[in-house]
Amino acid sequence: MPTYVVRVARQATVFLLFMLTIVLGAVSGVLFAFAGDLPQISALDDYAPSTITRIYANNGDVIGEFAKERRLVVTYDGISPLLRQAIVAAEDKDFEEHVGLSVPRIVITAFKDVVHKQRAGASTITQQLARMLFLQADYMKGGVYARTGVAGWERKVKEAIISVQLEKRFTKREILTLYCNTTYFGHGAYGVEAASRLYFGKAARDLALEEAALIAGIIQGNVRQSPYINPDAAARRRNYALQRMAEEGFITAQQAAEAKGKPIKTAGLPRQAYAQAQYFVEEVRQQLEQRFGAKQLYENGLSVQTSLDLPLQQAATRALQAGLRRLDQRRGFRKPSNLLTAGADLDAYRHPRWQAPMVVGDVIPAVVTGTTPGEIQARAGRLDVRILKAGYEWTGKANAGALVSRGDLVQVLIGELDGHTATGGLAQDPELQGGVVALDNPTGRILAMVGGFDFDRSKFNRAIQASRQLGSTFKLVVYTAAIDRGYTPASTLLDSPVSFPGGAGSPPYAPLNYDRQFEGPISLRRALEQSRNVPTVRLMNALGPKQVVQYAKKLGITSTIPPYLSSALGAGEATLLEITNAFSLFPNQGVRMTPYQIVRVTDREGNALEENRPAPSEAIRADTAFVMTTLLRGVVQHGTATRAAVLDWPLGGKTGTTDDFTDAWFVGFDPDITIGVWVGFDTKRPIGQGQSGAVAALPIWIDVMQHWVDRQRKAGKAPPDFPAPGNIIFATNEAGQQEAFIAGTEPGAEIR
Repeated sequence: MPTYVVRVARQATVFLLFMLTIVLGAVSGVLFAFAGDLPQISALDDYAPSTITRIYANNGDVIGEFAKERRLVVTYDGISPLLRQAIVAAEDKDFEEHVGLSVPRIVITAFKDVVHKQRAGASTITQQLARMLFLQADYMKGGVYARTGVAGWERKVKEAIISVQLEKRFTKREILTLYCNTTYFGHGAYGVEAASRLYFGKAARDLALEEAALIAGIIQGNVRQSPYINPDAAARRRNYALQRMAEEGFITAQQAAEAKGKPIKTAGLPRQAYAQAQYFVEEVRQQLEQRFGAKQLYENGLSVQTSLDLPLQQAATRALQAGLRRLDQRRGFRKPSNLLTAGADLDAYRHPRWQAPMVVGDVIPAVVTGTTPGEIQARAGRLDVRILKAGYEWTGKANAGALVSRGDLVQVLIGELDGHTATGGLAQDPELQGGVVALDNPTGRILAMVGGFDFDRSKFNRAIQASRQLGSTFKLVVYTAAIDRGYTPASTLLDSPVSFPGGAGSPPYAPLNYDRQFEGPISLRRALEQSRNVPTVRLMNALGPKQVVQYAKKLGITSTIPPYLSSALGAGEATLLEITNAFSLFPNQGVRMTPYQIVRVTDREGNALEENRPAPSEAIRADTAFVMTTLLRGVVQHGTATRAAVLDWPLGGKTGTTDDFTDAWFVGFDPDITIGVWVGFDTKRPIGQGQSGAVAALPIWIDVMQHWVDRQRKAGKAPPDFPAPGNIIFATNEAGQQEAFIAGTEPGAEIR
């Protein structure tokens, strides 16, 4: 070999060694520079990603979810092989071969970036995982993606180092599983399981080929390529994933072609989740955050078992909404807003509610497209709606054109539905508000809670946060004190004009009855059944206002009730939950239960963090409670709540109305359940002349109780009874009816 060749070879070798030393030194310098700034990969050994806290009804149905990231963690085997293949094909075809980095992809991407000024992704699945787990803060510098410049190169170096470390510590199977559980898929869904349920209503293991390809295809664009936002983009990305699967040999070209030809069929973007239990769930959320903290609630995937009876809750929500709409219609039709006036394009207008299913009985927003003298035409998404004269006659307008105009956004109650056409009635959101609470008598569990007409419109919970004048429901307290102090249902009270001295500088207090009439001497039973005001005030005066108020506390009314005679007629205030709980102790033989919603809380490993059990306390004697129960049953059988007798079920309860009709109540029970209903405006003003508890609140209560009674009968249960204590004596009263007396107070007892 010639000398000059040897010399050149030696020089080349030295040069290469020198360059290699420089490269190794540079790499070592980079590694040294970033070593102290890199996360500990070993932390992933115990990695527990943020998961969803789920709230369950008493039948196991999910009624609420809370999460920082809506994620359902699944194992490798819980992911369909088709989905795993689709993700690898679309995102990283060399995933099984590389060690975290794909050098060819990096070179090609760099060439496109420099020569053609094209930004193309070169990140492997491992690099994407490294970014998601450890580098989100670095990836976002100053609120923008750090793709270029010093920050961009710095992030890329860190990403590469972490990727190699991930590949050294974990298997490909573990890396792919982490990736599938971490990736964001749009609309708040993190991980393939949450995405599968969001888009197709099924588990990730059950996805069909075209479904798996769609989920894999939208990774790069998530919301922008969601089938709910951009169906065309979603289809293009799905078909891209299918083509890549065929090219990589995961499926055949024929399978890919067949899947590409299928239309995208999603589960439909869900309506507002758990809309019919939102007030209940929000109260549970507040309690959980107070007890366990926000981090535990939103990140640690608690499982919360509650007392909610979901069918009863749904019935209560429907009954309250329908009742408030019915009452509001009596106040007249209010002119709706007009989209044309606001400058909207009617053809392009899309209401968010139109994305959800529409069924008979739903009240939906619709845009008026035209009118004839006897008909309103409207559009709700793809649904053409007709409102005939019978559907708007409640407004008092005969001509539809005098009622609404083209472009008006109205509410429509769907009456009939046939494909893309529907007929219905004109509706409107009421200004009135209301609340419903249902309690399980033996345990105190809250079975239903509705805090207003619409949670989205107002999150104020009128069932537990609003203190309102109790009206005649407070008479329950007065008569309980009387029975406990020796009065009987047959005791005589005087219904005649009376005046009591007022306080210093105040006029005398002269109560009046609702009908402004007086009946003279009447029985205690009739006074309560007919809700006579004057005898009740006389009775409170005889018992002593301070003593009566003490009974309010015994019954569980924690709000302060002033010890004045006017409190006998409900001048004092309390919440719906308080007064409903007070009523529930009568069918429960005088035992008051502390209301509660949360039954059990467990962490993600199944460890119990909290368990609640019934907390009883003896409020009044069982015999007093039974006599009061018979009196309250008389209110339904012969008094102000006789409309409830249509249920043909053992019931008791009491109407409540304030003097100026600002509050309407009905609270009633059977042996197992107590339900309370309140109706009124948030700002105290009259509901309307004559809108008493029997008119405004009782019909709503009947609808809720009807659901309960129907369920009991469907289950084959006979009407339950109110058990009488052993010291109750039954005797015939002056009206020839059987009356309950506590032993020693029955007629003639004093002469035996």
